[in-house]
Amino acid sequence: MSSPVHYTDMTTRAERSLLDKTLKLAARAEITDLIKAGDLVAIKLHFGEVGNLAFIPPPLVRVVVEMVKEQGGKPFLTDANTLYVGKRRNAVDHIETALKNGFGYEATGAPVIIADGLKGADYVNVPINGKHFDTVKISSAVHNADAVIAVSHVKGHDLFGFGGVLKNLGMGCGSPAGKQTMHSDLKPEVDPEKCTACGICIDKCPEGAIERVEKNKAYIQANLCIGCGECVAFCPVGAIPINWETDQATIQEKTAEYAWGVIKPKQRKCGFLNYIMNVTPDCDCAPWNDVPIVPDLGILGATDPVAIDQASLDIVNRAPVMANSVLGGKEKTEDKFMAVSGRDTSYIINHGQYLGMGRKQYKLKSFWLKQSKKES
Repeated sequence: MSSPVHYTDMTTRAERSLLDKTLKLAARAEITDLIKAGDLVAIKLHFGEVGNLAFIPPPLVRVVVEMVKEQGGKPFLTDANTLYVGKRRNAVDHIETALKNGFGYEATGAPVIIADGLKGADYVNVPINGKHFDTVKISSAVHNADAVIAVSHVKGHDLFGFGGVLKNLGMGCGSPAGKQTMHSDLKPEVDPEKCTACGICIDKCPEGAIERVEKNKAYIQANLCIGCGECVAFCPVGAIPINWETDQATIQEKTAEYAWGVIKPKQRKCGFLNYIMNVTPDCDCAPWNDVPIVPDLGILGATDPVAIDQASLDIVNRAPVMANSVLGGKEKTEDKFMAVSGRDTSYIINHGQYLGMGRKQYKLKSFWLKQSKKES
């Protein structure tokens, strides 16, 4: 049995702009039907880092906002704070970055709410009983929303190979502490040279595993530590370094489980739009964007996150490469994201299917294509 994935290409003309196509796509994929009057609707985006211009343009997001309002819903734009130190590490910097990149109310028609609060402490432990996690730390604003629409930019990623909706929801909706547990299987340690003995990590540790030792420095007792990542997320001076050590299968499977933590409590209230445009070799987290590896290919809509990511991968892999991109000269490359990053992109999709989020088998339903004068 296959899941329907609706698709339109990037060709436009009168009354068939990308704005029109987005609205039509959402209706055909029955995303509009998910929204009921009064629903608080989280539109999950990536606002991009300052210096990156490849993120989904705000006018396309506004169409989704207007669609939600037309159904009587109350939309807000959201993302969670990052684990790494950058321009989206706390809600103040994060909102300023969103505004700099054009996601103000005047452009999109919806407020920006950072999903996990001021410093990433606002999250809910959601039970999933997965392979790697029994519970996952999902940002409160996303968890408490009545519905979620993930608007995802398809692009490369140096850890995942590929970023689609599962990456957008999983890593993007986990709290900073959750992001640490996704990234690493190692327990944290304190760097005494950087530690200022502020005591924040001691207060945040849920197991009482951190104590003050010589010269009042913090020390993590490995036998008590459960590797939750709270101390890493909240140390204000970076004295408990982020551990990035993991294998590619594990981090992708863990991220799929975090995506499941978003979807599982509201399985019939989640819709997905994937934009295969500006398919850069790097994530939108980078403060730059390189030449896209393939041409702009289209927009997908679905209520099955596994199917839409699989379809996105297949469409990219069938496309010609951009001659002036990092794949220039590799026109016969079958797995384009693997060729860019060396990462196998299959783990996150396979684990999403294993968890029951959806199925890899899909039926592509196309409309408004360049070569057709009629809707198919």
